[in-house]
Amino acid sequence: MTAEYTGKCHCGRVRYLITGPVRQVVECHCESCRRITGSVWHATGARLADVTITDDDGMLNWYRSSEKVERGFCGNCGSTLFFRRDGADTITITAGSLDQPTGLHLMMRIFTDDMADYAADTSGDDIPRFPEYPPMHLFDLPEA
Repeated sequence: MTAEYTGKCHCGRVRYLITGPVRQVVECHCESCRRITGSVWHATGARLADVTITDDDGMLNWYRSSEKVERGFCGNCGSTLFFRRDGADTITITAGSLDQPTGLHLMMRIFTDDMADYAADTSGDDIPRFPEYPPMHLFDLPEA
């Protein structure tokens, strides 16, 4: 979906603009995402070349959450904002940090075998579910 999207952390000190296509929203239940968010991760994605991050106060911090992945967050309010793989030309962006309305929809649930025991029962809906990490091509961004 190609449109212009804006977003920010809770305090507004880290902002971003996306001027290219974005992926629909993925819901992740892996242990890492659950612990970073306190519940469940909802995210879209965009090409790095289409994302402009404004961080005038130097509040954007990066945390290496695994050998090949970093997560970006605001050092002032703690909002989780980004996820990026080393060497990738894309960036994952938390859906909750996007300014509303987005027009996006949930496209899949991943790591459902790791879902917290208190999570809502979504087994009856028609959103594709993957017990672990699905094939990478499912994360492809739409063409501009």
